[in-house]
Amino acid sequence: MKDAPLDLARLVAQDAGHALRLLHRVREAELAGERPPVAPRPEIGASWERMARLGVRPDRQGERLEVGIEELEHRRRSSALGGAMPTVEAALTELAETTAQMVAVTDAEGTVLWRTGDAGVLRRAEGIRLEEGAVWAEHATGTNAIGTAIAAGKALRVHAAEHFVAALAGWTCAAAPVRDPRDGRLLGTVDVSGPARGFHPSTLPLVASVARLAESDLRERHRAAVERLRSVAAPLLSRVRGRAVVVDPHGWTAAVTGMAPVDRVVLPKSFGAGRLWHPVLGVCTAEPLPGGWLLRLAAERPREAASRVVLDVSGARRCWVAVSGSAGGWRKELTPRHAELLYVLALHRSGRTAAELAADVFGDPSRAVTVRAEMSRVRRHLSGVLDHRPYRFREEVEVEVVAPADPSDLLPHSTAPAVLGARRDCLAP
Repeated sequence: MKDAPLDLARLVAQDAGHALRLLHRVREAELAGERPPVAPRPEIGASWERMARLGVRPDRQGERLEVGIEELEHRRRSSALGGAMPTVEAALTELAETTAQMVAVTDAEGTVLWRTGDAGVLRRAEGIRLEEGAVWAEHATGTNAIGTAIAAGKALRVHAAEHFVAALAGWTCAAAPVRDPRDGRLLGTVDVSGPARGFHPSTLPLVASVARLAESDLRERHRAAVERLRSVAAPLLSRVRGRAVVVDPHGWTAAVTGMAPVDRVVLPKSFGAGRLWHPVLGVCTAEPLPGGWLLRLAAERPREAASRVVLDVSGARRCWVAVSGSAGGWRKELTPRHAELLYVLALHRSGRTAAELAADVFGDPSRAVTVRAEMSRVRRHLSGVLDHRPYRFREEVEVEVVAPADPSDLLPHSTAPAVLGARRDCLAP
């Protein structure tokens, strides 16, 4: 059995040089399939296993993955993080410049959109391709704070030889995901990077705090936008007969008439003006408004309900769920975590408690609170086909899982015990 994982912050504080040497020995032993002197931290070990499955080579950085100038500008303009950049820069730029580090902000795919900080470090970063337009997802750059924070869905640090690619072993980086408060989807990451000798234990909690500050800034901007939409909606709804709701582009309700208030109406990606079927509202007519939509509901709700769910987990990077009934349907891309949860529920039609799902996905039944939060986000989109207490697909709903041709490719980035077990079961003779 391996020793207990190392306490990185304590080790560096005691002897930074010894810490660097020990991390190097741990990495070399793991790559050679030997027992390391101490186990890598769990999130680092899990990432190294993903790198092995993806075929990332530790002795080189691999292909140069980047987007062109026009695509980079498009991503900057369309990213909600652009509005939060003043908040990020105000909080981190001075720190980066005074401690010889740099700040990078990426999109959800790990593409660096903006960077700032110490001029010397910025120049050195070009040598490892930590520059605007470069892709720092794990499949492109190996284990690193940006890509691994995206894969793990949480703030973390990658220090020195914890990087899978040897060329990055002279760096230390801390990154935190930023999620859109409007719908919970990942927007990108905030990262602070620099030479490994610049390790400081306070950097990671600071980066995590700045990510939450950015989310708070985005939340306030959204609240103000909904208030503006409400002022537009008020005179319109006073003239509407029957049931109607005014929502912003993300489905958040600004005003209603003739029906019970709802916090949010989830809109499919293919949403547009005209008559349509919605799995919760039924048949309605959508009319564009400045900053949102007016949805006029049909006089009677149709009797048809969502009757079929197709969970597509056949892709290496993207997963989808499609919901359909006799009156229509819609499709939505899933986050890796939501794909894991729905896959487990598809396997267990009788349902799973929050503690059981926590064991299935995290290997730890005590993380039920995290599961409840994630399932709350899932049910915003799938309330018509999912029940809770326990969590399960409704009995009348047909569920189909589209799996990859090779069972070993099932959710390849996942380390969830239920997914690992499903891969083993499919491969067993």
